[in-house]
Amino acid sequence: MSIKERKFDALLGIYYEDLYRFAFWLGKDEHTAKDLVQEAYLRAWRAIDSLKDEKAAKSWIFTILRREFARQFEKKRPVTNSIDDMTYDIEDQRQQSPDEIMDIKLTRQAMMNLDAKYAEPLMLQVIGGFSCDEIAEQLNISQGAVMTQLFRARKQLTAHMNRESKVGNKS
Repeated sequence: MSIKERKFDALLGIYYEDLYRFAFWLGKDEHTAKDLVQEAYLRAWRAIDSLKDEKAAKSWIFTILRREFARQFEKKRPVTNSIDDMTYDIEDQRQQSPDEIMDIKLTRQAMMNLDAKYAEPLMLQVIGGFSCDEIAEQLNISQGAVMTQLFRARKQLTAHMNRESKVGNKS
C-alpha cells in the first residue's frame, strides 16, 4: 500500500457510512447515493495532496459530495423513489416494535418534507456530526444563520410530527 493510499484511508475511509446517509438524503435514491459517494471519493483521491489541514478532512469530503450532487443536479433531476418504498439497512438491526417502526417512518417523512434551506444544516449536524461552525463554513453562511436554520428545522419537524400523531390517533 502506497503512502498516498494509507493517508487516504486514514483520513477519509472512516466516513463512508456518514457520506452514504447524507448522499441518500440528498438524492433520495440508493443508486444515486452510491454514485455520489463513489464520485466524491474519486475526486478526493485525485485531490488528496491539496488537502492542507488533515483536521478538515471530514468537512472537505462532505463539501466534495455536496458539490458533486449539485453538478449532477444541474445536469438532470435524479429519479427519486418514496422513502417508504425502500429498504434502508443502515438502521439498527435489532427487533423493533410496530410503534418504533412507525416513529422511524414518520421521522423520515418529516425530514424529507423539510425545506431544503433547513434540512441541509440539520442533516450535516445529525448525519455528519458537524458543529455549527463547521456547517457555517461548508454552507458559506454565518454561524447565527446556521443556528437559526437548525432551530427552524427542529420546529418544522416537531410541527409535522405533532400533525402526524394527531392524524394517527384519529384512525
